[in-house]
Amino acid sequence: MRMKLFDVYPVFDITPVKAQGCYVWDDQGTRYLDLYGGHAVISVGHSHPVYVDYISNQLNEIGFYSNSVKIPQQQELATRLGKLSGLDDYQLFLCNSGAEANENAMKLASFATGKKGIISFKKGFHGRTSGAVSITDNPKIIAPVNENEHAVILPLNDIDAVEKQLQNGDIAAVVIEGIQGIGGIHVPDPEFLEQLEKLCKQHGALLILDEIQSGYGRSGKFFAFQYTNIKPDMVTLAKGMGNGFPVGGVLISPELEPWPGMLGTTFGGNYLACAASIAVLDIMEQEQLVSNSEEIGNYLMDQLQKMPEIKEVRGKGLMIGIEFETEIKTIRQKLLFEEKIFTGVSGANTIRLLPPLTLSKEQAEYFIRKFEKVLSELNLHSV
Repeated sequence: MRMKLFDVYPVFDITPVKAQGCYVWDDQGTRYLDLYGGHAVISVGHSHPVYVDYISNQLNEIGFYSNSVKIPQQQELATRLGKLSGLDDYQLFLCNSGAEANENAMKLASFATGKKGIISFKKGFHGRTSGAVSITDNPKIIAPVNENEHAVILPLNDIDAVEKQLQNGDIAAVVIEGIQGIGGIHVPDPEFLEQLEKLCKQHGALLILDEIQSGYGRSGKFFAFQYTNIKPDMVTLAKGMGNGFPVGGVLISPELEPWPGMLGTTFGGNYLACAASIAVLDIMEQEQLVSNSEEIGNYLMDQLQKMPEIKEVRGKGLMIGIEFETEIKTIRQKLLFEEKIFTGVSGANTIRLLPPLTLSKEQAEYFIRKFEKVLSELNLHSV
């Protein structure tokens, strides 16, 4: 008898053993085009040589020590991140995951305001830890211990509902995704975000932009909120930040001041995490991946919008949702098992594309040809 895994993940019968760029190979030697990037994690491509060298070289020097000592790579990362993101006057708190980033952002908002309430939005997803899951619009993953009377989930883009809730006076923060990922790739209206910022300032609440999936160049801007003129109080990061190495972070307005022990983490900001994150920024800058995301994303969106079988195409950059009238299970299975292309899902009817930002025009064209083939074979019709 042997210990079994706690079986909570629905998995495909595929065992990846090697990856390079936008491709993954399984244990049978079959190559797949990766248009999902492991939940938007692979930002600069699988096994990029610069990335591998950074981590290997760092491990040869020192891999880990706690935050009780100076780790110069943390400041290097903060400086580089500030420069590339345009938020160079912000402060960086490093942690390990997106859920942890959101937990710390909410805690900081509560410390700063002395309030308890958090507003989030329907179809939003912010993580699976206790506080993060309480503001996630999915009752199936909220255990009784996670229920939070101070969490309020409102319709996206309904500014009147937000204003009414803020008038109650006990809202510490409003948390919103730059682009909703798991909820179906829904982009908040720019006007809504701008009004949201004004209302938060008016009522003494902090605005937290969850850019865990939509950040790091995925939208065609460094952060998706940068399609507007707003400046949030905090921005939460993870996924593409480490290109597969567990890294998370919170970018914090210079107006918010820390004190010793306010936030903390054992593994956050360790040498290897910083090396991975610095490598990602190096590659993004050298290969101009933010602009590539915008260019290739625009091409994909344009081609997809021409397909009559599709109900709606949503997103920005290389964060694309393809909605159908019917369930997409068969479409995804044919793409994966017959055409050898990984895609993601948002709900029952929306395919989610989150490829590495290194995706080339040729690879995008290949996907469009194969996608058209699959849809033609299935004889789908939109209404």
